Amino acid sequence: MTEILLIRHGETDWNAERRLQGHLDIALNAEGERQAAALGRALAAEPVDAIIASDLQRALHTAHAIARPRGMTVHVDPGLRERCYGAFEGLLYSELGERYPDAFAAWRARDVDARYPMGQRQAETLREFSARAVETVVRLADAHRNKKIVIVSHGGVLECVYREAKQIGLLPPRDFDILNASINRLLWDGTSLHIATWSDAAHLKDQVLDEVDK
Repeated sequence: MTEILLIRHGETDWNAERRLQGHLDIALNAEGERQAAALGRALAAEPVDAIIASDLQRALHTAHAIARPRGMTVHVDPGLRERCYGAFEGLLYSELGERYPDAFAAWRARDVDARYPMGQRQAETLREFSARAVETVVRLADAHRNKKIVIVSHGGVLECVYREAKQIGLLPPRDFDILNASINRLLWDGTSLHIATWSDAAHLKDQVLDEVDK
């Protein structure tokens, strides 16, 4: 078995104001830095073999808070990035329906093959994103067979991995939490992902934000 600690990055100002980040590289805010430090303390006594993070700074800086006290290096994998939302990126959730009503309706309907309007980058469909996210986590687990790894990523990636592990597909509305800087434990047996525990935020004494798209 490969043990996976799958972690969403700490809070950003854009999380707090409900602004879509996607591939835009937004830093942790003060609360996110506090969450990352608390996460590092919570895991300090737990041996891990590798720490891997998305290359976006909100995930990378969260990972460094875990790695730094251990003297470990954070390995970067762009496959762990959040979904690319094209022209949606940088907009408040409240603005999406006004600017792109048809595309927003497709998003709310969880249309797995909808591609949102072009922005700085081409948007990924939900099907494309899920395949990329799950493939990356499985690839990293396979590369660390019988070891324990920390993966620091984004809310969308966590959602896709949870759905894959539970075999619930992409269409049902989300009914599980994806909290900033929470600890989610999974096992990879070489064939399937299994969830051991999900959304452990006991180390974070204050309220933490859930991923908005629920």
